[in-house]
Amino acid sequence: MTKNEIIETLKSQYSKDIRKQLVKSLLEAEKNKDTQTQYKLMNQIFSYVLAQLGWNMPSDTEAWDPTPLEVMHEVFPKIMASQWYQEQHLMTKQPIDLKINKSK
Repeated sequence: MTKNEIIETLKSQYSKDIRKQLVKSLLEAEKNKDTQTQYKLMNQIFSYVLAQLGWNMPSDTEAWDPTPLEVMHEVFPKIMASQWYQEQHLMTKQPIDLKINKSK
């Protein structure tokens, strides 16, 4: 599936109100430090995105593909404010930083 097909599929499966509520619930759960259920749901959606993109960890940092996080941002625009999103971003950024530092 292409990035746009995945975005459209997710948007058709989750109405705009549901997507807003998911992010709102995620942010509230993070605030209350009770994230297990919300993180599990977001991880399931993210796993679907990764699977549909056929995404895997590239061996070369120059081949890094940020598409999965771009899809999540497009479908859930305010998700960037969540700790969940920041953790996903950090998990993808760390291998790049490590490879760059090893190269120096």
